[in-house]
Amino acid sequence: MPVFSAMTTTPGQALGDDLGEALEAMEPTPYAVGVFEIEDGSGLFEIAAHFEEAPDGVALDLLAASFGAKPFVVSEVPDQDWVAHVKRELEPVEAGRFFVYGSHDADRVPEGRIALLIEAAMAFGTGHHGTTLGCLRALDRLVADGLEARTIADIGCGTAVLAMAAAAVWPQSATVMASDIDQVAVDTSEANVEANGLAGRVECITAAGFDDPALEAAGPYDVVFANILKGPLVALAPDMAKHVASGGHAILSGILNDQADSVLEVYARHGFNCVHREEIVDWTSLTLTRNA
Repeated sequence: MPVFSAMTTTPGQALGDDLGEALEAMEPTPYAVGVFEIEDGSGLFEIAAHFEEAPDGVALDLLAASFGAKPFVVSEVPDQDWVAHVKRELEPVEAGRFFVYGSHDADRVPEGRIALLIEAAMAFGTGHHGTTLGCLRALDRLVADGLEARTIADIGCGTAVLAMAAAAVWPQSATVMASDIDQVAVDTSEANVEANGLAGRVECITAAGFDDPALEAAGPYDVVFANILKGPLVALAPDMAKHVASGGHAILSGILNDQADSVLEVYARHGFNCVHREEIVDWTSLTLTRNA
């Protein structure tokens, strides 16, 4: 049985949130409504609603107009097993010594690689996105250069793939913290840590940035990952300077290529130097060191 999606954009989150609430009150009632920032620096938010029957096009047009949104684009979505589809489409990811795979590819793990199991149903942080891949490559370079970190934090951890990668390459005595503002992400991270045999090696915490007593107590950090977005990264710069150890590293991503220089300028003002930058398609990953 097909389902229907209706999508539009608004200039800003407040309008998007209000439109999302209005969608939930319409008939037929959508079974899911989402409001997401479009990660292109435009400030636009995408509003998506999903229906089990065809929505009222006139009602949607009136809603869009009343909230300053573009007209909704309505499409029919064929009924299929999307997780199975994703599993078929997503190949394992290789980033230096790291091999990120789903359980459907367990028989493809090569000898001598650090294998990280992340299920395909977990959309962000599987390693396929250029931001996560860039961070894994940055970590691989630090290890190749002989760095042995003792304290590591993954801020905005998503699936905790970066925290797990760090736990896998550095000593068991290392302290590895993974935090996210989203409780679902933290629950997912805990499940991933268990599935990869890293229970007790990575502590998963619900927190915004470094705002948690356990995160405060575990620092200062030799390495901090922050694979988020430009806005939160800029806002995080003062706390990053506070929590990264002198001579320590910050690996930043979630940055569009044309945003990288402005992020670097902010971090330079807080005592960081760029030692490596890498562009993967539209995204830049930065490896910074904090001045001694």
